[in-house]
Amino acid sequence: MSTRKINNRNILILRKYLIIMVGSFLMGLAVNLVYEPMELVTGGVSGLAIVVKYLTGSIIEGGFPIWLFNLACNVPLFLLSIRVKGFKFLLSSLFGMLAFSLALMIIPVVDLGLEDYLLASILGGAISGVGIGLVFSVQASTGGTDLLATLLHIRNKHITVPQILIVIDGAVILLGALVFGLGNALYAIIAVFVTTKISDNILEGLKFAKMAYIISDDYAEIAHAIMHHMDRGVTGVNATGMFSNRDKKMLFCVVSKKEIVKIVEISQKIDPKSFVIVSDVREVMGEGFIEYRQ
Repeated sequence: MSTRKINNRNILILRKYLIIMVGSFLMGLAVNLVYEPMELVTGGVSGLAIVVKYLTGSIIEGGFPIWLFNLACNVPLFLLSIRVKGFKFLLSSLFGMLAFSLALMIIPVVDLGLEDYLLASILGGAISGVGIGLVFSVQASTGGTDLLATLLHIRNKHITVPQILIVIDGAVILLGALVFGLGNALYAIIAVFVTTKISDNILEGLKFAKMAYIISDDYAEIAHAIMHHMDRGVTGVNATGMFSNRDKKMLFCVVSKKEIVKIVEISQKIDPKSFVIVSDVREVMGEGFIEYRQ
């Protein structure tokens, strides 16, 4: 392996763990600045930790620390997961869990004075949504209920991981409703909704692309221009015009959002009568886009 490839690989690894760190600290900000002060239990181990801290407040001064509860719950989960999946597979998620616990420990719990619970749930959901989206974008997690759902799925193959996750997080939110009241639980559900939407949009935005179908008699010239001027691959698909009953080539090309304008310009410049169909692509894996990861 050349020195350049090794350096590039090291840079990608460093970038990955930097993203996990930033995402984990954003999640910690949401918990310590919004969820805990406003008593919003949004599911997960951190949500359960908020309940435990409140219930132990009369026993331990300040209650049982959230960061310590998060660490204590995740350690046995990771030990079980490592036994099942191996250490290498869970390395990035282990880093994410430790980074999240560190964030919960060092970020001070501050009441921002948000009297509007709707505003608080939206703000908390937005911050945690960005954080979770960043962590998920590099195929990592921060452990917790995600890991528990994966472990339970191994012995319950007929139930999907998301279904198990909904049951676990739903139980935590229900517990929060019993402790802090139904109103807080409903606002917590709003926060979960905002978190899910924002994290999904981040993931889709990172992998979003455009697909173009080009129908033209000058297909060879258009394909040559796209491949040599844009450095993008083009596939020729055999097609038949049903009106003319003539065989022709239809070009198929996937490009980034910014490049689709250039595709249209090339097609129109070479053949003003060309027919171009553009559609959205949710996810593209492979050379020139998102790399496959083992």
